Amino acid sequence: MDLVPDIDRLTQIFSNAIAPAFFLGAVAAFVSLMMSRLAAVSERIKGGRALPIKTGLRLEAACHLVRSTRRARLLSDGIILSLGSGICATLLLAMLFASQFFGLRHVYGAAVLFIGATLLLGVALFRFAQEAWHARRELME
Repeated sequence: MDLVPDIDRLTQIFSNAIAPAFFLGAVAAFVSLMMSRLAAVSERIKGGRALPIKTGLRLEAACHLVRSTRRARLLSDGIILSLGSGICATLLLAMLFASQFFGLRHVYGAAVLFIGATLLLGVALFRFAQEAWHARRELME
């Protein structure tokens, strides 16, 4: 076992890392999208809470506050799940590099991490779809 791999081996290592790196980039973009939506929903919640208690708008705002809080919770769940997916993808990249650099087998561990990352991202996408559905329902009212 050579301590430093040759150029061909390093090229193979980097070509094997392309798919997990793109996956990690997609997860980062998805987290950014959900964070911006969460910021908008949070501002809406703060605006609803700032209304004076005695106005008639306060009762209507209370209904919107419940819906907005639900949307914020769905987005928060999606962000946490996406971050878990990103952690799995990062571990996958680190394991891939370390194992190939030292000439170890990584296939089974990589498969488990990739499945975990994909499942977590899938559930996060489902939570995002639920939030989008609630946002659509609010627009229809």
